Amino acid sequence: MTNSNSGSVRFEGVVKKYGAVTALKKLDLDVQPGKLVTLLGPSGCGKTTTLRLIAGLEMATEGSIYIGGEDVTHLTATYRKVSMVFQSYALFPHMTVRENVAYGLTVKSVPKAEAAQKADQGLELVGLAGYGDRLPSELSGGQQQRVAVARAIVLEPEVLLLDEPLSNLDAKLRRHVREEIRQIQQRLGLTAVYVTHDQEEAMAVSDNIIVMRNAEIAQEGSPHDLYEKPNSEFIADFIGDANLAACEIISTKGETASIELDGQKLTVPYLGAEKGSAKLVLRPHHLSLASGKNAGIKGEVTYAAYLGKEIQYTVDTPIGELFIVSNVISDPFTKGSAVSVQLDADKARVVTA
Repeated sequence: MTNSNSGSVRFEGVVKKYGAVTALKKLDLDVQPGKLVTLLGPSGCGKTTTLRLIAGLEMATEGSIYIGGEDVTHLTATYRKVSMVFQSYALFPHMTVRENVAYGLTVKSVPKAEAAQKADQGLELVGLAGYGDRLPSELSGGQQQRVAVARAIVLEPEVLLLDEPLSNLDAKLRRHVREEIRQIQQRLGLTAVYVTHDQEEAMAVSDNIIVMRNAEIAQEGSPHDLYEKPNSEFIADFIGDANLAACEIISTKGETASIELDGQKLTVPYLGAEKGSAKLVLRPHHLSLASGKNAGIKGEVTYAAYLGKEIQYTVDTPIGELFIVSNVISDPFTKGSAVSVQLDADKARVVTA
């Protein structure tokens, strides 16, 4: 089973209001066919509203929505070629797994034998061949989630929508199922829009991530770009671990900025922060520790945790408390050690404070 009908999703100036409350500000969005795009952000940022607008479960107050190039702005969910995988799985407990997967097909009046055959193909695709005669209660949480994915896929949608699909699973199972979902999406060439508040999950499955805040897009880009090139303090802090140190931008030239940090002048990559007060983004693994006798930012180790492949340190310094991850596990620093923190200026980033 492959999906040759994968479609694009485009929003043009879409606004959603509930009375006086604006749930989504003027939004322009473009999801390319065959790509998995994640809507990421804290609760109340507008990501689920955006997903429901794609699905046709909500109608736009302003603007236009296109799926596969077709204007679907005023079409309800029934008439949109999308399928949704819900957070709760929404499986019918009295139906067999095969009947659950075939349900959408039978609603569309697909003959029973054909629907059952397609359901079995869907189950095979998600690694559940032979499970068709079981009841949902006889499956694990991860298996139930895969049934929900199979039920959505057999409808051969132009766009697959996933609303917090892993939130009911434990951490280890979440990691396993997200890998399966990504592999299925890539194998079938599905266009998928995925909603989560978990940044690690988003980075693991996405071609592109749209980070939302206060009902609008804060930044959009690949997982690598969002991590390495945050455009604000919010993005730097939200995507991965980050140390944010107050600094002063002295001048800018091209793509670099001259800053002052703890009395030192450094040249670092510049991402549009204004001259004056700013924040320097220092990722934990871009920092290293040396003896306090060496050059660098002086500090004292207040916490050290050996985790097998790495050691995590917390260091008290004049620019604030720094979280540092070191792969040097021989002869580690201990709590109370005087150290010098050395940073890779090329990998640091200046953002607006």
